[in-house]
Amino acid sequence: MALLTSGGYLQTLQAHTPLVHCITNFVAMNSSANILLALGASPAMLHAREEAGEFTALADALSINIGTVSPDFADGMRATTRVACDNGTPWVLDPVAVGATAYRRRLCAELMERSPTLIRGNASEILCLNGMANPGRGADSTASTAEARDAAVELARRQGCLVGVSGEVDLITDGERITSVYGGHALMPRITTLGCGLSATAAAFLGVADATPESCFAAATTAFGSFSLAGERAAAGADGPGSFTPAFLDALYHLQAEDLDHHLSLEIRHGF
Repeated sequence: MALLTSGGYLQTLQAHTPLVHCITNFVAMNSSANILLALGASPAMLHAREEAGEFTALADALSINIGTVSPDFADGMRATTRVACDNGTPWVLDPVAVGATAYRRRLCAELMERSPTLIRGNASEILCLNGMANPGRGADSTASTAEARDAAVELARRQGCLVGVSGEVDLITDGERITSVYGGHALMPRITTLGCGLSATAAAFLGVADATPESCFAAATTAFGSFSLAGERAAAGADGPGSFTPAFLDALYHLQAEDLDHHLSLEIRHGF
C-alpha cells in the first residue's frame, strides 16, 4: 500500500473517527477530548482499573499520560498497556515530569516494557528517560529540543519505537532518521495541557496508520505538524492565552488535507 501524505492521514482520520482511549491527567481530560473531537476522532477517558483494560480492546489507539498519576490510575495504565501490547494496538506514552519523583520513574520504566509505539515528551523528560540527569521543573522543560536530540535517538533505538520531542522546534525520530517540525507559536507553552493533547492526537493518527514503521512515522509527523500549523493560525487572531485556546480548537477543526500537504514546514535527515 502506498504511503499516505500528511493530508491523506487527516482525511483517513476524519473518515474513520478512530476511538482513542486516554488515561490522562485531571487537568487535561476536557481539553484533550475537545482536541480529539475537533480533529474528527472519538475520545474516551476511562481510567478505572476494573474496566480500563477491557475497554482498550475496543479502541483503535491508547494514550497514557502520567501527569496526575495515583495508584489507581497506575493500575489502569498497567492494564491498558498490557492489552495494547498483546493486541498490537498503537499506544503513546507521555511521561509528564518523569524526572520529578522516583515513583514516576519506576512507573515509566514499567510501562516502557509494554512496547509503546511513540514516547512523546519535552526535552527534559526525554533526557531523563534516556538516563541523563535533567529532571526539568515539574512538567516544564529546562532543556531545548536540540539538547535532547541525541538522547531521543538513543531512546528510540533502545526501545524500538518512535520518540517525539516537543519544543520551539519539534523533533520526531525512529533512531535512524529525524524529522524537525517548524512553526507553532510562542503562545502555545502558555496554554496548559497542549502537550497532553498532542499525545492524544498522535495516538489518533497512529490509530489510522498501517502497522508499519514508515506509516507510523508519517502518522506521528502529521500529528505534530497539525498542531504546529493550527498554532500558527490560531495566534494570528489571538490577543493572548485566553483567546488563543478557542482559536486553536477552531484551527484544528478547519484543517484540510491540502493545508497539511502544502503548508507544513518539515526538515528530514537520514543517516546521522
